[in-house]
Amino acid sequence: MSKKQRREIPRFAHPIIETHCHLDYLEADALADELQSARDVGVERIITIAVSPDNLDTVRAIAQREDRVFCTQGVHPHEAEAYSVEVGNRIRDFASSTKVVAIGEIGLDYYYDHADRAVQRRVFADQLAIAADCDLPVVIHSRDADDDMQSILAEHLESLPKRGVIHSFSSGLSLAEFALDANFMLGFNGMVTFNRADNVREAVAITPVKQLLLETDAPYLTPVPYRGRSNGPRYIPFVAEKVAEIKDLPIDDLLRQCYVNSERLFFSRSAEAIA
Repeated sequence: MSKKQRREIPRFAHPIIETHCHLDYLEADALADELQSARDVGVERIITIAVSPDNLDTVRAIAQREDRVFCTQGVHPHEAEAYSVEVGNRIRDFASSTKVVAIGEIGLDYYYDHADRAVQRRVFADQLAIAADCDLPVVIHSRDADDDMQSILAEHLESLPKRGVIHSFSSGLSLAEFALDANFMLGFNGMVTFNRADNVREAVAITPVKQLLLETDAPYLTPVPYRGRSNGPRYIPFVAEKVAEIKDLPIDDLLRQCYVNSERLFFSRSAEAIA
């Protein structure tokens, strides 16, 4: 699509909370511009996500420096073999910061298998326990691991009153239904706009709007009509538009509810608020 064919990014009346992106992947001189571009289209707050022992400090530093940015602490399944007791203790210690809103990005990825599957399962379970101990929700990555994901979550449900979100949801409807029944939220991003992502749109369709979150996973998964460019929180209005279309809701109604969902999951310190 040529630049002339690309639409301007819409600006809606209701503010948006970007619940999942990776600001530390930006060059330092690009971060200020990205944050300003996001504010210009109504993004009020941003959650930047930890994925490895190497970026726990980095995302926390960004969140401490930027008033509207918050972060998570956790180790992605790709990095599971770099996890250790010492790393787990660091995550636990850092979780007390008011700028840390969840444990994540944690989970299972059997598509790439960058880490041994047994190690992934052990590290995932250990970080679920940290989330329970710290009374924080979890941000979960799940790819091609539906059965094990469901099994491990089922084992930890009683200890996770705050639940969390399976972000960038693209798994089967069986896992979606299990997660929704267990009171988790599902996060959706630019994939919902991709031509061949009917499975993602089907998941959106069955997700109650009270359990739905908006994200970009930037710099990845740029939505149509800007697919091919590096993604950023500024493109989240296109995700919102598509989700509202699938849910047959006025865009302001969708944004209002997603804002409430984000507040309830990430910015409330009471477990009762998730019920």
